[in-house]
Amino acid sequence: MSSTLNTFLFGLYPYIALAICLAVSWIRFDRDQYSWKADSSQILGNKGMRLGSNLFHIGVIFILAGHFIGLLTPESIYHHMISTPNKQLLAMVSGGVFGILCLVGLLILLHRRLFNPRVRANSRWSDIAILIILLVQLLLGLGTIFASSNHLDGSVMVQLGEWAQSIVTLQPLKAANAIATVSLVYKLHVFLGLSIVLIFPFTRLVHVISAPIWYFGRNYQVVRQKKS
Repeated sequence: MSSTLNTFLFGLYPYIALAICLAVSWIRFDRDQYSWKADSSQILGNKGMRLGSNLFHIGVIFILAGHFIGLLTPESIYHHMISTPNKQLLAMVSGGVFGILCLVGLLILLHRRLFNPRVRANSRWSDIAILIILLVQLLLGLGTIFASSNHLDGSVMVQLGEWAQSIVTLQPLKAANAIATVSLVYKLHVFLGLSIVLIFPFTRLVHVISAPIWYFGRNYQVVRQKKS
């Protein structure tokens, strides 16, 4: 990968993705509040819904929490509790366990979405597309576990942590340089993760940042115009 492309994808693209995510989320919530929902299809068919949904959500919550803590905690802090190699081993084991839970749940939900006639008939193309994108991202994430087994010293995790921390502290060039030498599977995982952030406000995923209190502040839905 050229230096210019690497700088764009891992130094500038994170800010582009986040800016679009925030701006479009704000616009969508302001202009189209009744589309801001999980759009549950449970009423159309309950088979597999509860098991798949629970496994997927449990897995993804722990995976996201692990990524957030693991990538954004500086070495100077976590070294008081755990060494870098042990931190990587912990990430591999926990990521593998919750990744598999998430994968099983996602496959159940995707199968239901594709092969339940009532659910399929009431699905938008984006509903299926986002599940497939999440599936690819999850498989890439599980793939990084195998890649990590080739360097158990934790050096790559340090690079990825430096990338994430540099992005948060607004140092795009430092971030791009930090991730430049990692394996392709990590770069694909990071790039697709950023792309999911970018498309987030265009999908049903927006429900994850909803709070019930906003329901009471929504405008009334006009069912029938009053004749003058």
